[in-house]
Amino acid sequence: MKGETMNQAGTTESSSTAPGTAGEEGSGSRPAGAKPRFRAGRSPKETGVLLKDMKVSRGMRVFRMFNLVFLLVVVFLTLYPFMNIIAQSFSSEGFINAGQVNLFPMGFNTETYKLILADSTFWNNYGNTVLYTVVATAISMVLTTSFAYAIAKKDLKGRSVFIGIAVFTMFFNGGLIPNYVLISSLGMRDTLWAVVLPNAISVFNLLIMKSFFENMPRELEEAAAIDGLTQYGVLFKVVLPLSKAIVATMVLFYAVANWNSWFQAFLYLDNPDLFPVTIYLRNMIAGVTTADSAGGTAENLGQIAANIQSVTIVLTVIPILCIYPFVQKYFFTGVMLGSVKE
Repeated sequence: MKGETMNQAGTTESSSTAPGTAGEEGSGSRPAGAKPRFRAGRSPKETGVLLKDMKVSRGMRVFRMFNLVFLLVVVFLTLYPFMNIIAQSFSSEGFINAGQVNLFPMGFNTETYKLILADSTFWNNYGNTVLYTVVATAISMVLTTSFAYAIAKKDLKGRSVFIGIAVFTMFFNGGLIPNYVLISSLGMRDTLWAVVLPNAISVFNLLIMKSFFENMPRELEEAAAIDGLTQYGVLFKVVLPLSKAIVATMVLFYAVANWNSWFQAFLYLDNPDLFPVTIYLRNMIAGVTTADSAGGTAENLGQIAANIQSVTIVLTVIPILCIYPFVQKYFFTGVMLGSVKE
């Protein structure tokens, strides 16, 4: 009886463990060597099911095809104006005036490029633009980062007031004449500061950085504070090294905006030696600077007049096109990191 009882207990024990083992591998028993069945929570790699092996419905295939065609059309419509400008900059006068230049140059010609590149005024304005962009971007990043980090602290006294003041400026401003009077009374007309200071902080960029800093774990800053770091130490040694994506994105935003800016210089600068290259381009488009005044001769005057604007546009956007690939990898990540709250 005792041996029989032990046998029954052993049988009972083995039968109780069998379903558990089967439950881990799937449900029920299966032949040895058979692939495990799908169970919720398993990855496609564990179940042996790959996405490429999954059947795609006809509706999904139609959607993908439509989406591909639509995106290709959008890309073409986006690139066409720029490709047309490049083609015109290398085309000859006759084809441009006849309207035969579309995506590719017709009658390849570089006379206008030679003229513009030999113009000392162009290079002087180009250097001014580089200087204004670097200084303005540096100032904007310092002010925006400091402001965003401060108002991201929920225990900051008067936090809602500071945020309200910033948001208020998105919808209301003093107006053109009061701003001009202010800049003049501060003695900043015809100086670098008239270009780089008035728009030093973009509220849109400020709010993006604020959202990013708010989503950063507080435990990191608390641990740094326990280690003896001050608020500035936490910012420079903990927060900013972890914020490369958003910082690179904001640098790109500010750099592009400052590089393309021309109205501040047009409004506050009178000395042509201080003009940025965008004013040079603006004068080309407005007809203030003509082929004759740019140094064209009787032989190439018609050619230069035909594509001097397109050549200047191409030379103006080259630096941004060269910089963008280096920060593009941070662009999407930097914006998305500050866009979703947990």
